[in-house]
Amino acid sequence: MSRSDSPDSAVAARAPLAPWLQSQLVSLLGQRGHAWLLQGPSGLGQYPLALALVEAWLCDEPTPHGACGHCASCHAIAVRTHPDLMVLMPETALMALGWPLSEKAQSDIDDKKRKASREIRVEAMRDAVEFAQRTASRGRGKAVLVYPAEDMNHITANALLKTLEEPPGDVRFVLASEAAHQLLPTIRSRCLTHALSWPEPAVAIPWLAGQGLPAAVAESLLRAAGGRPEDALMLAADGLTPELWSRLPKALLRGDPGVLANWPATRVIQSLQKLCHDLLARAAGGATRYFAPADLPAAPAPQALSRWANSLAQAARTADHPYNAGLMLEALVSEAQITLNSRPESAP
Repeated sequence: MSRSDSPDSAVAARAPLAPWLQSQLVSLLGQRGHAWLLQGPSGLGQYPLALALVEAWLCDEPTPHGACGHCASCHAIAVRTHPDLMVLMPETALMALGWPLSEKAQSDIDDKKRKASREIRVEAMRDAVEFAQRTASRGRGKAVLVYPAEDMNHITANALLKTLEEPPGDVRFVLASEAAHQLLPTIRSRCLTHALSWPEPAVAIPWLAGQGLPAAVAESLLRAAGGRPEDALMLAADGLTPELWSRLPKALLRGDPGVLANWPATRVIQSLQKLCHDLLARAAGGATRYFAPADLPAAPAPQALSRWANSLAQAARTADHPYNAGLMLEALVSEAQITLNSRPESAP
């Protein structure tokens, strides 16, 4: 999402919500509450649902189905200038999604005094607390959108906590999270919780096709994403094809890292975790989730798979800061090859 040069085109370009999100929006708008926590794994639409919710809260002519899309309030949100909306995100996310930084933050980054933050800064949260105490400019109340909420550190979360405990009368909060278990229990307990629903493939595949993916590609990448449509779009944007995905297990069996070349460390580890998951599921007699059964190698030793799963979980904790990306990839592929070529021990 990016800021449009033309206010009118920004409003016109507002994409409709995905159908599984639209039904959830209607349900949320029919309920009361000053703070919502929208939670679920990545790729289900936490951010667009949260934005649609605050748009409806602030809209001059709201309907039971959401914001009207054409009033002055909707226009102001579309061009990122609404005076009664505060958006709290890591600075990297604000920039990626077209939201403006504070003047000081923008100046510091432009002057190379520091890099854009990858977490929600406590200074931004303090600004939001002060914002919540001001009188609304347009008479429809105020809204604070926090995403991803798990990117608040403890200091930032504690700065929000008091306002959630004693909210001013005309401010509402929506926190959207892809890892709600990482939030402080006191934050979670002060919000009404909504777990995002998973769309059926019969709904998700046509939606992905509407985003420009051929139906066969949409079906394959939706499987690779574990049924999460927005994650499937990200995989497509990163250049993943059904052919590459289907070749991955047997390439790793040979120790060939070519399929993973130029992938970021986090994507490599997530892909290996998906393969490990499917092999464990098949070993237990369950259905695969990410790969077609025909693409998987023969079942490795269950003990080796368990060790591999634990090793990948540990690698995921440091994936954002690899010491040497090339060496990390080599080690991950080598471990995968050893695991995939292991065989169950024969019974005595």
